[in-house]
Amino acid sequence: MSKPDCGCGCGGSPAFPAAFVRPRFFAGQLLTEDDLGLLTDYVAGKDRLHNRMVSGPGVVCGLEVTCDSCAGGTVSVHPGHALDCCGNDIVLSCKEKVDVQALVRELRVSSPGVSCGDPCDDDQRHYGLFVRYEESMADPVSPFATEEPCPAPGCVPSRVQEGFRFVVKCDTADDHRYNPATKLLAQIGDKDAYERVRLLSRRLERYLDPMSVASSSSTRTIRFDDADAVRYADNLRLLRDGGDEVTQPPVARQQTEYVRALASAIARYDTYDAAGQKDLQAKHDLGEIDTARQVLGAACDRLAGANPEEVWPEPAHRAVALAVVAEAKNRVATADPDAPLEVRLLAQGTPLDNVLEAEFRGDLVRIREWLLGRLDRVAGVADCRLHDDVRKVAVPQPVPVPEPDPTQRLALADLGLLADAAGKLTTCVRRFVTDAACSTLNPPCVDCADDDVLLAHLELDGCDVVRVCSATREQVLPGGSAYGEWLPKLYQLRHLAEQVCCQPTPVYEPPGVPASGPIPRPYVPGLLEPWRQRGPLEHMWDLLVTPAPGETVPKPVRDQVYTVPAEVTDSLQEMNALRGQVSDLIATVEALRGQLDTAREQVSRVREELPDRLSDRLSELESAPAAEPGSEPEPESASASSAAENEEETVKPKPPPRRTRSSSSRSGGSARKPRSGETS
Repeated sequence: MSKPDCGCGCGGSPAFPAAFVRPRFFAGQLLTEDDLGLLTDYVAGKDRLHNRMVSGPGVVCGLEVTCDSCAGGTVSVHPGHALDCCGNDIVLSCKEKVDVQALVRELRVSSPGVSCGDPCDDDQRHYGLFVRYEESMADPVSPFATEEPCPAPGCVPSRVQEGFRFVVKCDTADDHRYNPATKLLAQIGDKDAYERVRLLSRRLERYLDPMSVASSSSTRTIRFDDADAVRYADNLRLLRDGGDEVTQPPVARQQTEYVRALASAIARYDTYDAAGQKDLQAKHDLGEIDTARQVLGAACDRLAGANPEEVWPEPAHRAVALAVVAEAKNRVATADPDAPLEVRLLAQGTPLDNVLEAEFRGDLVRIREWLLGRLDRVAGVADCRLHDDVRKVAVPQPVPVPEPDPTQRLALADLGLLADAAGKLTTCVRRFVTDAACSTLNPPCVDCADDDVLLAHLELDGCDVVRVCSATREQVLPGGSAYGEWLPKLYQLRHLAEQVCCQPTPVYEPPGVPASGPIPRPYVPGLLEPWRQRGPLEHMWDLLVTPAPGETVPKPVRDQVYTVPAEVTDSLQEMNALRGQVSDLIATVEALRGQLDTAREQVSRVREELPDRLSDRLSELESAPAAEPGSEPEPESASASSAAENEEETVKPKPPPRRTRSSSSRSGGSARKPRSGETS
């Protein structure tokens, strides 16, 4: 049996009583102190509940704090009414003078762990002046004798007097106001991490339909219509008149978009057979198709000389732009009949090279891990099947980002797996954000951990109060302080919630393809522009996270590091370690191959420089026994005759002698000219 979650209480009692019980009177009933006490508890409890939940804590009116007429460490608090977070009424009926210096001393004595400085040092300090609800017993009376075994000794208080007292604290007052973005960010987590996931998800959404069509119809023709003919003619003219200067980022971005548009039109033309191309040339005046390929190739060469980091500061857009230039150069400027998938993707305006494919694989892994991490940590998710749907998505194996290679080809199975995983995960991201945004429309109950009401912020110099600020304290507003911050947004959010919340679970459906004939596919616009989506969910997100004029900033969310499930973590770590080892081995082997080739070239060069007979002569001299000191060398003829005799004998093979340069003179030979680096 689960225990009820009662939250934080007020004065040791639950914030939400199990049930309100009121007494029921009837004729002839014997009334006791329990019956009458229950009546007062019921009325007071209901009154406090309404104050706490409907109005909220804060100052209702008055209670202004001003400097006292006498200079020093005192301030004046004017009459007024306030509600604390337990729903208690605090009423100040007349002006009160508050000794701040004495309250600071009391703070230091009662809270030894709080270091707020000496009450009368020379440094300026900041405190918060609070008012606290208190009850005191009053009007004691002597009870009549009863039959109780243990009667109360002496007098017993007959009244409970409601009052207050002033306290000061270090200026770290909590804010009871509810900002919906606080709850939204508590579910979404780190905002920067989510913004990155949203950016990658939007990039995948741009490629989602083209990848689905290309994978399901890898040999079909993409229709070339009048709009493509206009795009072909306009962008061909713009690239011809563009000039050779593309180093400036705005010009380079514009030229890249021209290249993408022209390459898409030519790629659609390339998907037709010879008869279809002939009909297109006659219908749309495409006689300059070969010239257009040359213009496109020249534009790609110019763009290749620009600095991509300066032109595309955002890495996600940079990868797409580089794929546009590379694919247009390799698949269209020079027709590539062996790349049907790449050409059909380029025909729809969404080029995909081997580098961008590797990035897509990594993006899918990142999105899936982020979703699983948030769903494992967030409590109260209303989309009950979302976690299982994310876990069941088959994500392609991530690979290291390679170097651009035009010889690489997309595999049909890999492209289909990419499209399927991207369709499911991008839909799951929208489902999760929708669930989080809709949950913000239900403000949580306030936990009453501190029932003091802030009246003003005080600035002290020594023992003197030098400044009083009451403008930032909490005020009870119509509808309660929990709604007062975002009341202007409430009507818009409710209207958007009707379009976003409580709707059927979205499922990605690939675009339909006719059974025969060319496939009508639109050209994807704005691929290189910021990927903004405008819809009810995006409008709802902007309303929640963008503070309106005068709205408080959401409380910061301290997002803890999410631990990926053990099997996923271990697999990823082992795979990354193996990738690093393989990369190191490949680099080592390549270095050894380079050194071996260099050594072979040096040996070949030395052999070419030495004459054959000189090499043989050096071998003979090195293999001959060393002469005794003082003995004369044998004549050349004797050496020759002994060499001839040795040739007739059968000797055991010996390892080849080590060749060394000798400076000994050779009898019977002419003097040799010393080479570079030798002594004469």
